[in-house]
Amino acid sequence: MQDWQEKLPEAAREYLKGRRLDEVECIIPDLPGIARGKAVPATKFARQDSFHLPDSIFYQTITGNWGEAAGDEGFIEKDMILRPDITTATAAPWTGDWTLQVIHDAFDRDGNEVEFSPRNVLKRVVALYRAEGWEPVVAPEMEFFLTARNLDPGQEIKPMMGRSGRPAAARQAYSMTAVDEFGPVIDDIYDFAEAQGFEIDGITQEGGAGQLEINLVHGDPVKLADEVFYFKRLIREAAMRHDCYATFMAKPIADEPGSAMHVHHSVLDTKTGQNIFSNDDGSETAAFMHFIAGLQNHMPAALAVIAPYVNSYRRYVKDHAAPINLEWGRDNRTTGIRVPLSSPKARRVENRLAGMDCNPYLGIAASLACGFLGLKEGNDPAAEFKGDAYSGEGDIPRTMGEALRVFSEATPLHDVLGTEFARVYSIVKAAEYEEFLQVISPWEREHLLLNV
Repeated sequence: MQDWQEKLPEAAREYLKGRRLDEVECIIPDLPGIARGKAVPATKFARQDSFHLPDSIFYQTITGNWGEAAGDEGFIEKDMILRPDITTATAAPWTGDWTLQVIHDAFDRDGNEVEFSPRNVLKRVVALYRAEGWEPVVAPEMEFFLTARNLDPGQEIKPMMGRSGRPAAARQAYSMTAVDEFGPVIDDIYDFAEAQGFEIDGITQEGGAGQLEINLVHGDPVKLADEVFYFKRLIREAAMRHDCYATFMAKPIADEPGSAMHVHHSVLDTKTGQNIFSNDDGSETAAFMHFIAGLQNHMPAALAVIAPYVNSYRRYVKDHAAPINLEWGRDNRTTGIRVPLSSPKARRVENRLAGMDCNPYLGIAASLACGFLGLKEGNDPAAEFKGDAYSGEGDIPRTMGEALRVFSEATPLHDVLGTEFARVYSIVKAAEYEEFLQVISPWEREHLLLNV
């Protein structure tokens, strides 16, 4: 790759100005969203157009075991060809030397995209929109907890210690004083984000103890998923510098709210650049209602993707700031599907169901897929919900096992996300769920040991 550094994004070039690049981290997100790959000297990266990793990285459960998803060839761990997307090159400013990270895309030996690579799944969904003359736009919100170090999984997770010397307090949503408690961590988050060329739309204190939210500026779905993928790593690194952890678990602390990745959606007409959710007179279009209907009709099947772990379902609890159903409403944060206050130009739909524990590529892809199906099917949603949706009945799967069953039967959703992805994902997540079922919890030992 001759002169590849001249093609780097502006932020990466600025980071390296007057410095000698030492190392390049060649990475690819796996199914959980973990960065896999290898680090190579910058001189070697300049000489290579690609590198190899076994396809088995996509068959791993979150514990490191494998699902039997290799297909007809068997588990031979054949190599994939990973090619860099230089537009994703960004600094790794927490390292001891001058290092860049570059996200790679996965291809098979014949040059075809590996269908179950999460970034390829999202690219597939975006391509389906573009084939219809639509340009999808998203804006993710990232919620997470800063916690005290936890070296013993048998111990409960506790909030981090703030600057005041007191543990982070709960029920202080939007408090600037609460945000100030985490000032040193937030300063590093801003510094790392600036070095990486990321624009933060805002940081707020959420309702949980030590819970923060970062909003990102709306844009291209793949670019935004790349940023969330990078942000998870940089936030963890910033926290580690200050003797605490950043966790993106959906429900890390029992009596606190969970952490979501709310996704705002709009769709532009490719030719005119106009928001297809608004008419010329500013009124709502039929397409707007069809998109909402798609979320209502297909989100139960997509839940296994946007809520990918057993812990994810602990977040869907009444009156704990997470939706329990698929009602939709205007400016109503109790509904699973919210229409925020906005101008006609910025009219959008917010999906509030996805957890922050989901893979950002797959979470955004699944949400867009549901909206796409709605646009194609042309159905109308249920009547707008008025009032407190927490008071209603839940209409989403409540366990991982149930969600996987619904996903396995969702042929229309598979057709959008890719049938090979759906096959691999179902097998890997079923294997992971079986692993979980082998674990006996403290609750079972406490209440069942001598009482049943």
